Amino acid sequence: MDSKSVMCPGAFNGLVGRIVASQGYECAYVSGGAVTTASGVPDIGLLPIDGFTKIISEVYHSSMLPIIADADTGFGEGEMVARTVWEYNKAGAAGLHIEDQVFPKRCGHLSGKTLVPSEDFVSKVKIAAEARDECSEGDFIICARTDARSVEGIESTIERAKLYIDAGADMIFPEGLASLEEFEQVAKELKEYSPKTYLLANMTEFGKTPIIDFEEFGKIGYDIVIYPVSTLRIAMKAVESFLSLLKEDGNVNASLENMLTRDSLYELCNYKPGKEWIYPSPTKKKEEEP
Repeated sequence: MDSKSVMCPGAFNGLVGRIVASQGYECAYVSGGAVTTASGVPDIGLLPIDGFTKIISEVYHSSMLPIIADADTGFGEGEMVARTVWEYNKAGAAGLHIEDQVFPKRCGHLSGKTLVPSEDFVSKVKIAAEARDECSEGDFIICARTDARSVEGIESTIERAKLYIDAGADMIFPEGLASLEEFEQVAKELKEYSPKTYLLANMTEFGKTPIIDFEEFGKIGYDIVIYPVSTLRIAMKAVESFLSLLKEDGNVNASLENMLTRDSLYELCNYKPGKEWIYPSPTKKKEEEP
């Protein structure tokens, strides 16, 4: 991120993490919305911390990529925020983000959200930053997400972000922005305030943010762009279509061309029947030696 903007697709299990790595992406994102939905429950803070760390560990060991992971509101107050940083780091994440919503939180692109007072969230960020320094000597990334845009407006988004930077956040995640112009306004003011603070843009679908090209985010100053639920939406739409066809046709013939073959699945897992499998198994395509 110090040299370029990074595209960061969501991975909601280990196999998706392998595909992300095999396609040449340089990092992965573990979304709270995707993890909870894949578990069959809504994104309202129902899963405990070990439900998240299990997926983080799966994705990390399957992909060996740096991971930014969603930590919702930190799973509690200060003590839990500190524990979350330690547990996420131990599971293999390179960083996490916590948000300034009241628990139980709501999806960042829904209306009706409620924010905690900024001073309360500043305290959480400070605790997270202290835990970062203790567990990783400062390498772990603390990202502060603010949902102020749809509650208090764009100016509050910027002012809250500045407070969170001062509290020790390495990265800012302005959620629910409604246009490229708003992203540009936030980036301009925050980069002027703290040039070394990373900025994260959320390119989710069907929400308050229009579809914006990755290159556009890079041009206006965003260091990483996440695509949090895209892989889950694609996968679950395919599952839904397959089950409908199976029920209608009574066989899988119409769906075979949309399936990964047995050999393709084995290749993704770097598995060859009859040969010893090495764990963790590398997933990145190796360049041929000259």
